[in-house]
Amino acid sequence: MELAWDDTGQGLPVVLLHAFPVNRRMWAAEREALAPRYRVITPDFRGHGESGLAEEDSTMERLAEDVCGLLDELKLERVVLGGLSMGGYAAFAFLGRHADRVAALVLADTRAGADSEDGRKARHDSAALAEKEGAGVIAERLLPKLLGATTQANKPEVVAAVRAMILSTPPAGIARALRGMAARSDSTPLLGAIRVPTLILVGEEDTLTPPAESEAMAKAIPGAALVKIPAAGHLANLEQPAAFTRALEDFLGSLRF
Repeated sequence: MELAWDDTGQGLPVVLLHAFPVNRRMWAAEREALAPRYRVITPDFRGHGESGLAEEDSTMERLAEDVCGLLDELKLERVVLGGLSMGGYAAFAFLGRHADRVAALVLADTRAGADSEDGRKARHDSAALAEKEGAGVIAERLLPKLLGATTQANKPEVVAAVRAMILSTPPAGIARALRGMAARSDSTPLLGAIRVPTLILVGEEDTLTPPAESEAMAKAIPGAALVKIPAAGHLANLEQPAAFTRALEDFLGSLRF
């Protein structure tokens, strides 16, 4: 199973893990802004973008091991690890298995907790729907949840870009990721043990992983910084790239190793 990724710039390596069900193109603004000072690595998860599709479900542990294998291939021992939404779930799985390889952590529009029983059922139902009817029905169901009201009203180009990324995702990749997310474990016990610099970002209009959840994570992680992005929903970096990237640059600039 082949992974696709972009590797841009030089300096402190920053690995950014994308959301479901889009791909590494969501990090274009961050790559452009950070590459003059940092080495920015943005993989496509299995079943997304230009990466291959495996037969088994895309559990968060498998995504984490894919990232670990990529770091091995690039001969990178420690990185700043960032993830948005599903990328955050994979980052938690990576942290649980390879904490020694994480120099700093960025968690955006994500949560530590596992799905509720209803949440798991909804994911399995959506997986079956994707396999039966394709990516289009998933796009139309998800877009109003992924993007904040401000973006939906005022940024049709962002809506179109997200829709295009979803439509480019193979239905089997969507289904396997949904089942993988449904199976993920509760990462809340990890929070108090995190000892690396941590930035938490969340869109103020995020209804999927609301700001209150990010506030709780920030309180649980020693020394974590929390930044709320105005006029942004669940895909905060795409909706308000300038504010998101500014917060990320400020955090990276504060790191001392």
